[in-house]
Amino acid sequence: MADEKQTTDNRYRDQIGEENRLGDTDYIEETAAEIAAPATIRRDRDNEVQRDEETASGRGIGLAALALSIISLFVWPVLFGAAGIILGFIARRRGAESLGSWAIGIGAVSIIFGIFIRPFF
Repeated sequence: MADEKQTTDNRYRDQIGEENRLGDTDYIEETAAEIAAPATIRRDRDNEVQRDEETASGRGIGLAALALSIISLFVWPVLFGAAGIILGFIARRRGAESLGSWAIGIGAVSIIFGIFIRPFF
């Protein structure tokens, strides 16, 4: 029995070298532990429903931002204009790009007009 083990050890000694031996095992095995994450399948209708919900919430915030920006043309331009700009950015991020852009533009014009032009009149 001991002679058979010695024969097996000599067989692998020529292939992998003496310094690569792992104890008294008859074989050297390499394994990998990588596992791919399971693929998620998204359906188009689920994404459309989610986009519609996001656009609806963005539309409400966009209308509020536009209202604040228009009010800022007449009353407290710095306060209401800044609030309209901030809400405009939030509305754009939630999907109401045109309402958000208009709110940002009108709020910026209102602040510039209120700070630089209105004091001279």
